[in-house]
Amino acid sequence: MEPRHLADRVWLFPGDPDPGAIRPTVAVVADDRGSVLVDAGNSPAHAREIRAGLAAARLPEPRWLVYTHHHWDHVWGACAWPDVEIVGHEAGVAPLRAEATRPWSHRHLREAVSAEPRLGPSYRARALAVDDWDGFAVLPPTRTFTDELMLPTGVVLRYVGGGHASDSTVVLVPDSRVLLLGDCWYPPPLHERTATDGPDLGLARSLLSEHVEWYVSAHDEPLRRDQARAALGD
Repeated sequence: MEPRHLADRVWLFPGDPDPGAIRPTVAVVADDRGSVLVDAGNSPAHAREIRAGLAAARLPEPRWLVYTHHHWDHVWGACAWPDVEIVGHEAGVAPLRAEATRPWSHRHLREAVSAEPRLGPSYRARALAVDDWDGFAVLPPTRTFTDELMLPTGVVLRYVGGGHASDSTVVLVPDSRVLLLGDCWYPPPLHERTATDGPDLGLARSLLSEHVEWYVSAHDEPLRRDQARAALGD
């Protein structure tokens, strides 16, 4: 897996275009003081591919791992990133602690889907993502924030919330004019979605700024500001 250079010090490991894979884009903000990794990958295997790509591209090792939110496809790779500080919004701590207590295995996934069929797409993707549960762990943030936090490399974390996840955070790289959106404007996950749920276009519009040139959603191609405005009818 090779990183794709987006702008200045921002690199992307693009997600899987197959929506059934539920494998999001992972971003790296390169810095000699220690890079910032934005989301962990959807599994330890995904994380290991990203680590190998970073090494091959000779990008600095991550010092911080930022969760854009607590959903599995953004955090399940964290246990394969040793020696990083995991940073996330405080609202993500409780759900991740609860997830950490579950007996994750292929058997558990099958039993959960039998009990609640709406979990099928998510849990089938999890089963495909994780081929070996040995050493697997769900890790809550080791450092939390409430509204906004700036890391020593100038990367800014901003809480936005929204319907997709209670802890949704966007990550601004001011000098690169890049805003990493995670899934913040998407509808809730399929197993939680109702007939009236849709993309939060109001939230997306509120993030448009003349100071940002690139908008990166986790499951879509990056958009320049003019493309984002056109897509939102702004």
